[in-house]
Amino acid sequence: MFSKILIANRGEIAVRVVRTARRMGIRTVAVYSDADAGSLHVAMADEAVHIGASPVGESYLRGDRIIAAAKATGAEAIHPGYGFLSENPDFVEMVEAAGLVFIGPSAASIRAMGLKDAAKRLMEEAGVPVVPGYHGEAQDIVLLSSKAREIGYPVLIKARAGGGGKGMRRVDHPDDFADALSGARREAQAAFGDDRVLIEKYVEKPRHIEVQVFGDNFGNAVHLFERDCSAQRRHQKVIEEAPAPGMTAEMRQAMTEAAVTAAKTISYSGAGTIEFIVDASGGLKPDRFWFMEMNTRLQVEHPVTEMITGIDLVEWQLRVAAGEKLPKCQEEIAFSGHAFEARIYAEDPERDFLPAIGTLHHLEFPQKAPAGSPVRIETGVHQGDTISPYYDPMIAKLVVHADDRRSALDALADALKETRIAGSVTNVGFLAALAQDADFTAGDVDTGLIGRKQAALTAKRRPDAGSIARAALAASGITPTETSPDDPWAALAGYSHFHPIERQVSLHFDAQEHAVALVTLADNRFAVRVDTAAPITLSRDDLAATALWPGHVTVFGNGASFTFTVPDPFANAADAEAGVGSMRAPMPGLVKLVRADKGDTVKKGQPLLILEAMKMEHTIAALHDGTIAEIAAEGAQVTDGTVLVRFVEQAGA
Repeated sequence: MFSKILIANRGEIAVRVVRTARRMGIRTVAVYSDADAGSLHVAMADEAVHIGASPVGESYLRGDRIIAAAKATGAEAIHPGYGFLSENPDFVEMVEAAGLVFIGPSAASIRAMGLKDAAKRLMEEAGVPVVPGYHGEAQDIVLLSSKAREIGYPVLIKARAGGGGKGMRRVDHPDDFADALSGARREAQAAFGDDRVLIEKYVEKPRHIEVQVFGDNFGNAVHLFERDCSAQRRHQKVIEEAPAPGMTAEMRQAMTEAAVTAAKTISYSGAGTIEFIVDASGGLKPDRFWFMEMNTRLQVEHPVTEMITGIDLVEWQLRVAAGEKLPKCQEEIAFSGHAFEARIYAEDPERDFLPAIGTLHHLEFPQKAPAGSPVRIETGVHQGDTISPYYDPMIAKLVVHADDRRSALDALADALKETRIAGSVTNVGFLAALAQDADFTAGDVDTGLIGRKQAALTAKRRPDAGSIARAALAASGITPTETSPDDPWAALAGYSHFHPIERQVSLHFDAQEHAVALVTLADNRFAVRVDTAAPITLSRDDLAATALWPGHVTVFGNGASFTFTVPDPFANAADAEAGVGSMRAPMPGLVKLVRADKGDTVKKGQPLLILEAMKMEHTIAALHDGTIAEIAAEGAQVTDGTVLVRFVEQAGA
C-alpha cells in the first residue's frame, strides 16, 4: 500500500479522499491555487503545494506542476478525483512516465470511452445496447442535418467529448437544427477543446440510470448496483438515489450484466460508471435501455452507492491502484435500504439556476434528520469561505440513508429543512420543494420532470409577518439575556416609567420596505409589530433560526430562507444609473457572442448577446424595447453587475 499520495483536485472530493487515506494510514498532499489558499482540503491534508493562479488553466489543469509537486513531496501516487485531469489519458501517461501511479484506469481505457461516438461503436460491437443515432466522424452540417432527418425529430445534439450537459441541445424541428448545432459546437469547444458532435434520437420520457462498476488488474470486474440520476436540470444532476425506484430483478440483471460486459471489453481497472438512457414510457423493461457513455472515474454521486453497500469506493480505488485484487467478488456484494444525495449549490433557481458567488457568512448542516436517520455531509468549504467564479459553485452534498425509499425521502426533506446557509443565494429551497413533489415522491421521475415543473418548484416565496418579525428582532441589536428565575430584576425587562420603549427597525425584502416596531417585554419576550399588523410576541428561541451578517439578516424555516437588507442610514443613495436604462451581467463571465450593434433598435425578448459562465452559455435578451447606446464587446471578461447593454434615454423618461 502507498505511504503517501497526492490529490490532484480541490473541494469536497479532495476532502473525501483525505478522510479515507487518513483512516488507512496514508499521508496526503494537497495542491491549491491562489483562490484556494485557505480552503478546507488544504487545511486537512498533511502537506500542501501551491500550483498557480486561480483560473484552472493556470493551476488544476497544469499536469506538469502537479507531477512536480508529487515528486517534490515524495508522493508515490496521484488521485485525480473527478473533473479537471481525471479523464485525461495524456495526463495518465505523464504520471506513469514520471514513475508514479495513477489511481484510476489506464490511458487506453480512458481513450476507448473518452469520445462518445467511438465508445458507442465499441459497445455496439460488444453487444451492449446503444441508442439509435449517428456516431460517425464526418461533421459537415449538410450530412448531420440529413442524419437528423433520417433518425427522426426530436433529436439530441451531443458533444462527443466531455459531459455534464455541456455542448448538448434538443432539436424539435429541422428549421432549428443549424442554430442548435452552432451553439452546441461553441459550448463544446469552450468546455472540452473539441467541437465535434454526434446525433441521437431523443427519448421522450428518458430516465438516467447508471451502474457503478469496478475492475482490477487481474481481469476481475464487478458491479455495485445502480443509481437513478434522472432528477436533472439543464442536463445537470440534482438529486441522485440508489437503488433506482421501480427497478425489477429482470431489468437489474440485464443492466448490470451489460455494464460489466462494457467494463471487461476495455479491461477496465478502478472505479467507473456505465450510464444508460432508459425509455420509461411503459415502465422499466429490459429491452428499453441503451448505453449512453462511461465515466472513467469516481462519480460525484458515489456516496449513495457507498451508503447502500457499506463499501468505501475510495478505499477500493487505492487498493486496486496499489496492485491488490478486488476486495470482494460479485456474490459477496449486496445492498440494503435506500439512499439519496442532494447537491447544494450557490445558484439562483429563480433566475434559471444562474451560478452565484458570495461569502458563506453562516453555514450549518444537521447531523441527523429529525426522524433519527444519519445525515452525511460531503463538503469542501467551511463558514467564512468565499464561493469564487473560478470553479463549480457546489457548497455540499447532503446524503441520507434509511430502511426504505419513503423513509429516506422523509429524512432528505427534513435534513434540507434544517440546512441553513447565508451569504450567497442557494438552491436549498428548490431541493426541499423537489423532495416533496408528488411525482418525485412516487418515483415517477424522468429527466424532464424538473423542466416541466420548474415554475412551481422555483416559485418565489415571500416572507410572512412572523419571518419579518424575527428578522427585525435579529437586526435590532437587542440581545436577550440569560437570567435566573429567582432574579428579581428579570421582571423589570423592558420597564419604562411612563410608557413602553419602542425601537424602530427598517428592513428591505426585494424592493419592498417593512417598518417594524419592537417593544421589550418581561421574561425575554418581545412584542413586534410589522407594518400596520397586530403585534407578534417572540422569545429568545425565535432567534435560533436567524443569521445576521454585514448589512443583512437571513431567516430560515421549513426549507426556505429569506434574506433582508438592513439599510445603513448613512449610506449614499444608490447610483441612479442602475435603472431600466441599462442591463447588467447577472454573474461573472465571458461575452462569447454579440448579436446586436450600437444604434440598433431592439424588441423586448430579442437576444442581444451570449454570456459564457461556468462553461455554459446564457442568452441575455432585451428586457424592453429600445435603442442601444452601448453594448459590451465580444471577448470581454465581465464581473457580476457589469453594464452589458445601455439604452438611449427616452425623452421624458
